[in-house]
Parts: sequence; C-alpha cells; structure tokens
Amino acid sequence: MTASAIDHEVQLGQHGTTRIRDIPGPPAAATVMLLHGLGATARLNWGPCFRPLSEHFRVLSLDHRGHGRGLRTHRFRLEQCADDAAALARARGLERFIAVGYSMGGPIASLTWRRHPDQVAGLVLCATARHFMPRNVARAARIALPAAARMARLAPSTARERLLQRMLARIEHPELRERIHREFAGHDPASVIQATHALSGFSSHDWIGSVDVPTAVIVTTRDELVPPRRQVELAASIAGAEVFEVDGDHGACVARADLFVPALIAACRSVERRMARDL
Repeated sequence: MTASAIDHEVQLGQHGTTRIRDIPGPPAAATVMLLHGLGATARLNWGPCFRPLSEHFRVLSLDHRGHGRGLRTHRFRLEQCADDAAALARARGLERFIAVGYSMGGPIASLTWRRHPDQVAGLVLCATARHFMPRNVARAARIALPAAARMARLAPSTARERLLQRMLARIEHPELRERIHREFAGHDPASVIQATHALSGFSSHDWIGSVDVPTAVIVTTRDELVPPRRQVELAASIAGAEVFEVDGDHGACVARADLFVPALIAACRSVERRMARDL
C-alpha cells in the first residue's frame, strides 16, 4: 500500500486541518491511536511499529501540535493534544479506540481517557510516568522555559536550519538523513519548548488511580530519561495494569525495535482481550 493511500488531510473540528496516518487492519479490528513523544513525530517514534501493528489493529497516528505536520498553536497544552486525539477519532468515524502513548504521549493518552472517557476503551502507556521531573527541576523549568519559547519564535529560520543540519551530521545514510530532516523541519521550536514546559509541570498522581479501562504499561528497563522505577510506579497505581518489559533505553521504540515492537503488540492485544471480556 502506498503512503498516499494511508496518509490523509483531516479537519479536527474547529482546531484546523492536519495530516494523519490511517492504516486499515483486519476486518472488525480494534483501533490503536499512536501518540508520540516530545520532540518526535509519529513517523520518527512509531515508524517500525506501523506495519506489524496493522496485522492486528487499525492504526491511527498524528503529529502533536507544533511537532512535524501537527497543528500550529500559540500555546502548547497537553490537554489540547488529548482533545486532538479525540477529534481525530470522531473525524474518522470511530466510537472507541485504544490510546497508545510513548513518553510525553503517555500523559496525552491518559488525559484523553480523562477528558473523553466515552471514546477511550483502553490504554497502553510506554516509557512514561506519572510525573517527569523532580520538583526543584520542574520549578526551574517553569521559570526559564517560557522565555526560551519567546526567543525561539524570534530566532531566524536560517539559524534553526543550521542547528538541524548539525544534529543530522552523524547520520551517514543520505536517504535516512533526508527523511529525518523532513520530519524535524516541520517542528515549531517554540512549541516544542512549550511542550517541555507543559511536561515539566505535569502530574497525574491525584487522578491516575481512577483509570477504569484495561491498561498495559511497557517499561523500558534501561531508561535514563524516565527512570524504570517511575514507570513501574505508574503501573502499580492503575488497578489491573499489566506490565511488559523491554530491555532498552528511552529510544527503544526505534533503537531496539526488535524487542519493542513484539512487546507493543503483546500489550495492545492484552488490552484488547480484556476489553472483550468487559463487554
């Protein structure tokens, strides 16, 4: 199937138009909505997962606001991204879906359940946690990052392009380098900084224990960005959550796709089986 057959321009209610990926699965298959991490795009985060997942599920994905081909926004909010996911499901005629979030996508998935409980039938939370920064670091981030976002909006596009080229210089394969360049070039740097700010202040401690849909948590056991201990604590806070471990760091979704993809499929199928029992 060609990319044009699975990529679509979609109007997300009053929010605007964005480009999404919709891969048909087997007949009557459940749908998984893939929600990517900070600074990534759907393709960069989930690229190795699309086809294997589509053997079992319908697969939907979008870029979050200010990331890649996502909606443009003046002020990034995780809640807006959750509303975008729910709006995408409605735009594609879906009543219910499994929200699958990686890193920052975990809070977005959880918030989608919290804000749109009638639409989210299950959760798969990967390499994520109830909060992301120690309290003192989060406090410093909340002071510094808004000013950084304002500066990013004023930075010349040539300066941003030079920075991007330096980031990509170590990638030897020219086609891969160009593909990644296209994905990153769509970022609004100010929005990505604002997303970091939003994530620094996020905490679901007060409400994550009320999740009442089948849930799986994928723990990246060598993760230095989101400590495995916090990932396990997230799972422990949700009644009945199943844990799947991947022997990899925070980039395991790509760097250890050989381990991550089977774990993701197993986690999604576990949630799907429990959804069927709850009917």
